[in-house]
Amino acid sequence: MAEILKFPKGFLWGSSTSAYQVEGGIENCDWGNRAGIACDHYNRYEEDFDLIKKLNQNAHRFSIEWSRIEPEPGKFNQKEIEHYRKVLLALKEKNIKSVVTLWHWTNPIWFMKMGGWANKKAVKHFENYTKIIVKEFKYLIDFWVTLNEPMVYITGYSTGRFPPFQKRNIFKARKVFNNLVKAHQKSYQIIHTQYPKAKVSITKLTNYFEPARKWCLIEIFLAWIGHIFWNHWFLKRIKNQLDYIGLDYYFHHRVVWYPPFIRNFNRKTTDIGWEIYPKGIYYVLKYLSKFQKPIFILENGLADAKDKKRKEFIKDHLFWVYKAIDEGIDVRGYCHWSLMDNLEWAQGFEPRFGLIEIDYKTMERKPRSSAYYYAEICKSNCLKIKNYKIKNFSL
Repeated sequence: MAEILKFPKGFLWGSSTSAYQVEGGIENCDWGNRAGIACDHYNRYEEDFDLIKKLNQNAHRFSIEWSRIEPEPGKFNQKEIEHYRKVLLALKEKNIKSVVTLWHWTNPIWFMKMGGWANKKAVKHFENYTKIIVKEFKYLIDFWVTLNEPMVYITGYSTGRFPPFQKRNIFKARKVFNNLVKAHQKSYQIIHTQYPKAKVSITKLTNYFEPARKWCLIEIFLAWIGHIFWNHWFLKRIKNQLDYIGLDYYFHHRVVWYPPFIRNFNRKTTDIGWEIYPKGIYYVLKYLSKFQKPIFILENGLADAKDKKRKEFIKDHLFWVYKAIDEGIDVRGYCHWSLMDNLEWAQGFEPRFGLIEIDYKTMERKPRSSAYYYAEICKSNCLKIKNYKIKNFSL
């Protein structure tokens, strides 16, 4: 017999995107024109929202591209403002809740020329941008996300994998950290001043750290340091300016005391080598529950071009999400990453994260089999399991 795991009434089911990764035609930002036309979502958003509705999703997370709205400092593009107004109205008309990210890593070129987030003036510029968005869209936005995964962006000042492509610049990284904290705090105040009932947060990439050996004090300590630095540090600074917590979960880190310090078993991996570890989301949710805020999972997904693992991936992660809810943790929504295939930043277009497959030559959209599986979960608000066991994980 199948067991039915019922999610709370009003649970939000959706998927996520970001402007630079799907819209196309964004040139005036620090990532340049490497995305090209991308998925042409800028022109095809109505078609894509029809697919969201067809797939029974009631929420959608996307981002507004700052460089479109403010192509020059202090000069705001009304044409682009009206475009995003149409996007938001299209979601409203379809009764799809909007989760809107103000900053998903990309910055206007003029902003980077002045030093980007390392410049103390950066916070004021982001305040001005936030004021325009609130003024134009406040009642059209259901959930606000000020910043996307700030700790990942900060690593651009140490690893050099992301703009500004600097390495080992710890001094600047600390400045960026502080400015992003202030930017969120100021934006939170601006949004709530104009819209007191707004629901405002960030998305926080929260990884599960554990010592490889429970008895090894060095590994216990290193796992704790990793958790504090990556998961806790930023959230602690903004805990009083959060109406909910936006969680992005992808990574498990089994910490060892010797380089490279992470040795996962990698029994199952994605197309780009990321370990699939569903139980980690349960531990991360338990940690986040300590902040006593509602939690919305805003990113969780995998690169899987052949769609062989995505159905099981969704089922396994939702199983552990349900277990957390069953234990009293206040999880109110789940957005899969991603709605459609897109530009996976430095890794290009090859990784396929989408519930919807994109033919980049014709721009044809084709929902994958896993999209229809997820659609049934969204429609029924429950997860059906039959003789269900998750290999390598114990309850």
